[in-house]
Amino acid sequence: MERNGTQTRRTGPGGLPLAVCVAAAMVAAGCRQDSDGATAAAVSTTGRPQAEIDPEYPVVRIDTNRGAITVRLNAVAAPGTVRNFLNYLNDGFYKNTLIHYAAADTMIVGGGYSADGRLKPTLPPIRNEAHNGLKNTRGAIAMARDAAAGIDSATSQFFINLADAPSLDHRGESPEEYGYCVFGEVIDGLEVADQISRSPTRDLGGDLVRSPDPPVVIRSINYVR
Repeated sequence: MERNGTQTRRTGPGGLPLAVCVAAAMVAAGCRQDSDGATAAAVSTTGRPQAEIDPEYPVVRIDTNRGAITVRLNAVAAPGTVRNFLNYLNDGFYKNTLIHYAAADTMIVGGGYSADGRLKPTLPPIRNEAHNGLKNTRGAIAMARDAAAGIDSATSQFFINLADAPSLDHRGESPEEYGYCVFGEVIDGLEVADQISRSPTRDLGGDLVRSPDPPVVIRSINYVR
């Protein structure tokens, strides 16, 4: 579970390290739907006119030292999750953070650790929108969370699925079955994510049990449209 500035070991389904909650086969959130049915992400897009950004399907680019990954977010299906992600983006939180977990052709995880391996302080956990109907299929971006900490435990960390992972979808109401909220999809650069997932890794402890070596750094995440 993330704690401000403190690294602890987290486990997900089957006791796996919860950098991601990889399913037992090794084949991350917003809210249960807002009561008012809101679908647009109410965010401040600092330095950019609102008209330039699609409020329902904003597109962002994750620039890493291994290449760029472009993602279209879905604020219609996951309004709270997208709002949370964009709040971190607007604050520059993701600048110079690690892709801190890589499982070959399965997933990559980032958004929580600084380039020197320190866990960054986060905003409070958000509620989980995993019931929204979006699936953890290849190319989907989802929120990492700690199943042991409860359903609503996601903060800043996210993962990109590189294989279909139905075991991470919403299947029930328990913390283990509630699932991991998908809030968008990769529309360009999925091959970059594939390459990162195949990186040599080393165990740095805690969530960093499969940390790419040499490090893969998110230089910034920026709006495209």
